[in-house]
Amino acid sequence: MRDDLLAQLDLWHEEDEFEEIVDAVIEIPEADRDYELISHLGRALNNLERYEEALEQFLLIAEEGKDDPLWHFRTGFSYYYLGQYKEAVREFKAADKLDPEDEDTLEFLEWSRSKITTVKKPVAAEFDFSNFWDDSDYALQEYVSESPTDELISSVEEELVFKLPAFYISMMKVHNGGIPHNKSYPTGEATSWAKDHISISGFLGIGRDKSNSLCGDAGSRFMIEEWGYPEFGVVICDCPSAGHDVVMLDYRSCGNDGEPEVVYVEQENNNKITYLAKNFETFVRGLVKISD
Repeated sequence: MRDDLLAQLDLWHEEDEFEEIVDAVIEIPEADRDYELISHLGRALNNLERYEEALEQFLLIAEEGKDDPLWHFRTGFSYYYLGQYKEAVREFKAADKLDPEDEDTLEFLEWSRSKITTVKKPVAAEFDFSNFWDDSDYALQEYVSESPTDELISSVEEELVFKLPAFYISMMKVHNGGIPHNKSYPTGEATSWAKDHISISGFLGIGRDKSNSLCGDAGSRFMIEEWGYPEFGVVICDCPSAGHDVVMLDYRSCGNDGEPEVVYVEQENNNKITYLAKNFETFVRGLVKISD
């Protein structure tokens, strides 16, 4: 019976019937799934581009797979397409050691190494934040959270349905939310706040624990759903008007996974939009101190 199932799984794989493989293995209680069945399931999930689910399956059998070059290759495959290139290199190197000169392994190993060397250092690391933040008791209590984990970042992006800018993420990993010393940004036109600039209260951090965080009680989704701000992006800064204007990341021209522009939105002025900067880094670098 088991041999018949394994033969059927191999046949479905040859015929690219990957959903059939997943359905068949999932029907088997988890406690009854052995190394071969989980390997089939993980491989099928990889072929369906469900890489996170595939990786979860492979990690269940990590101890059994440590001497199996196919386990290392398939795990590396998942890591590669999840953008975790260092982990991919580790697994492809292990696969090559166990089964030297396999062409597919060597090809993915080369690709993974090239991805590591071409990934740029986060530009926020080059910005001097030593005098940027005003860490008052109020700021620490209302805005600042612990450094976000990669898992938290992913879950927040999923909830917001937008990919956050790389500069913002690297900035938040060092100081997650807060109030800057320089709170004003010059504009080329008058706004409801001033004739030549806008002012922010603080940056919303990545998380849910503080009200003034992206997914907090007064975060981006709340401002969009309860205050009626446009749904084209993410509220990234609140303002001194207590909700009547905000600074947003605007994804209309780049798509949900692109590099958004930064705009100022006035809720009490029919959501009037004022362009501020071509990207988040430019906005941060352009903040100045102006007496309102």
